[in-house]
Amino acid sequence: FLHFFSQLPDPAIEDQGKDYIRPILNQYAALCVRGPDYGTRTNTVVLIDAEGCVTFTERNMINADVNQWKTSTYEFKLHS
Repeated sequence: FLHFFSQLPDPAIEDQGKDYIRPILNQYAALCVRGPDYGTRTNTVVLIDAEGCVTFTERNMINADVNQWKTSTYEFKLHS
């Protein structure tokens, strides 16, 4: 099932059974997915400015509890 999603977006696949698959694709394409057996547990943002300064921020779910998150931020400069 998950292997199927790794092949998307593929218009030929999406057109087959689109009335069935579109709601599934929309659910798993969300920024933060919530399902009974599947969901988002980590969000990561990497920002790099013109001077090569990097800000890496990651938010991780704690103990599979959607109400508990730990955020870590790291800043560093790229070597030129």
